[in-house]
Amino acid sequence: MALNNIHLRKLLKTLYLPPNRQISAIRSDIREDIAREGGGAGGGGDFYGPFWYDAKQHVFGLTDLHDAVDERIDANPGRANLYPRLRDGFLLWWNERRRWTNEPFQPGRVEKARFRFPGLNAVVKVDNILSVLDARDDDHFVYPYFAPEPTLNEEAARLALWLLSQALPQIQPNELRILDVIRGATFSLDRNPLRGDEEAVFRRRYSALLRERGRLRAEYD
Repeated sequence: MALNNIHLRKLLKTLYLPPNRQISAIRSDIREDIAREGGGAGGGGDFYGPFWYDAKQHVFGLTDLHDAVDERIDANPGRANLYPRLRDGFLLWWNERRRWTNEPFQPGRVEKARFRFPGLNAVVKVDNILSVLDARDDDHFVYPYFAPEPTLNEEAARLALWLLSQALPQIQPNELRILDVIRGATFSLDRNPLRGDEEAVFRRRYSALLRERGRLRAEYD
């Protein structure tokens, strides 16, 4: 997926990788683009999608996440490393750290967006949000961050919350959460308030990433 047309979770991961690993991620992105341009598939599909589908089903009492993860691993042993970590982190949050308790929970409205980043020729995609309506008709919206590394730090979380609030203005900002799934840690505006410089910090980091991609892309021409 090109860095100028990218899912928020992948962008956050790439922005905060150590420099050497960031270069490797950019080169991988370039090779996938070249493969697509040549008519190839250019990627291995959505590794995390099946897990997140099962996690949502667990929230609404439609499956047990332990059983679902076991079935996913049986179907594809390549998931055996990360899926149990994702499961354990998600359940740590869901069973022990989640603060909203007004059950039963029902699926809320589907929300997604394509956010044109101000001042950059780039689109950031926001989708696959866990949307929950509780018994008091209160909405909860949880955006997932799946990567095992880097850990979603406080600055990255603030940038994400800023972008989510801009991309989804129909949602009350205090209803938004971003969940670092493996670590079972959520970030929200009440606990991680914006400082006012999030757009500038995000633009500076993102534009530097795009410039580096342009420099590296020239090596393949």
